[in-house]
Parts: sequence; structure tokens; C-alpha cells
Amino acid sequence: MASHGARTAANSAGYLLPVLRQGMSVLDVGCGPGTITLDLAEIVAPGVVVGIENVEKPLVAARAGAAERGDTRTRFELGDVMALPFEDDSFDIVHAHQVLQHLTDPVGALREMARVAKPGGWVAARDADYAAMAWYPELPELEEWRTIYRRVARGNGAEPDAARRMRTWAQAAGLTDVRYTAGTWNYADSETCRWWGHSQAERYSAELFAEQAGRYGVTGDDLVRIAAGWRAWGEEPDAWFAIVNGELLARLPE
Repeated sequence: MASHGARTAANSAGYLLPVLRQGMSVLDVGCGPGTITLDLAEIVAPGVVVGIENVEKPLVAARAGAAERGDTRTRFELGDVMALPFEDDSFDIVHAHQVLQHLTDPVGALREMARVAKPGGWVAARDADYAAMAWYPELPELEEWRTIYRRVARGNGAEPDAARRMRTWAQAAGLTDVRYTAGTWNYADSETCRWWGHSQAERYSAELFAEQAGRYGVTGDDLVRIAAGWRAWGEEPDAWFAIVNGELLARLPE
């Protein structure tokens, strides 16, 4: 939630911004704490904007964020991307940020997103690629983390190297008029690197990841060592981290 809360439309959906217009309706799939959603809502106001998540906890944070901004239009609701609770042709924009990589059927998700998009509307998705992540200093604990994370994700039926597969997924979903771009997140100042290193240490020490990693022989001591590596990296005066994201922007036929 902490790292998701740092996301904005500017730093996480820049590829989508040029097609947004006032009055458009937007569905934000996997909205998390709603920071991107609420930014999009400001741009398309007075258009209808809905953010959905499949669990309630992030929606509580999203609604609180809306209240802080004085946004009474944007709705945050429970929903499943594989069975969206909306009629066909409901939204001008259907957007998903860092969602496809966690799904067992990203192609089916894109088809469902296209179903609820209006003719002439847009399906937009942005996802990271773990294999393409780069960092310095090259601490062995971070490489160990990446190996474990990719194994756990694939054990869950998901695809951590999503960015490089987005063209394949879009074609399989029947999307034809598609623009493919790439964007990055880059952490390269002391404050941001310290936050990123410590937040990742906490994330991968948490009970859920520990339980899933344990299926592959990863011990609690292993995770303690990896967390210490993340913290040490975050305190390095020359720390640097880059995350490559694939971006998909598909226009539906009129």
C-alpha cells in the first residue's frame, strides 16, 4: 500500500494522458489506494470515474483519499477484472496499472476490459518486468530476492516479466489498433532509495510472501538476510534502481 500510494497519473500513466478529455468516463481496474484514479478523475471531470479492487482494504484508503481531495464523484467498488460488474460499452477508458502481471489469465482480463469499453474507446495497461529491473550496487541479496520472487509468482500462475509479453497478450485478446511503449521508474536520490529499500524489506518479510516462498525451500533466515540486503542497499550513498514498464494503449473499433 505504501509503494502504491506513491503512484500518480504523471509518474505511472503518462502514456494515457494525451487521449484523456473532459467528460470521459473511466474504469480503473485494480485501483489500489486510488492515487492514480483520483488524478485521472481530476483530468476528465465532470466525467464518471470508478475504481475497483477485489478486496476491501485498499478501497478504504481510496475513499479516504477522495474525501481529502473533496472528490464526491469518484466511486470505489469491489469488482473482479475477470467478470467486471458493468454492461458492455460502459466506459471511454478502461485502465489497469500493474494488474496483468498478477493474473493467471491476462489475455482474458484484456478481453473483459475491452468488453466494457465503448466503441472508439481505449483499453490501457502498464506492467513491470522483473527480469529487466536493474540496480546498483549489485548486492547479492537483491538478486536472490528477484530469483525467489519470480519463482513464487510463476508458482501462483502469474507472470512477473509481464512488460515483454504485452504485445503477445494484446494480440491474443483480439486487440488490433494498439500502441506499445515503455516507461521507467527510477530511484536515484537518497530519500527515495532509502524509502524504496526499507519498504521492500518490509514487503518481502511479510507473512504472506514468507508462506509462499517457504513452498520452495526459502527459510525465515533467508528472508531476514534478504531484508537486511534491501535496507543496506537503501542506505548506500550511490544507490540506483530502475524498473522497466511495458505500456499498452488500444483503440477499439468505432
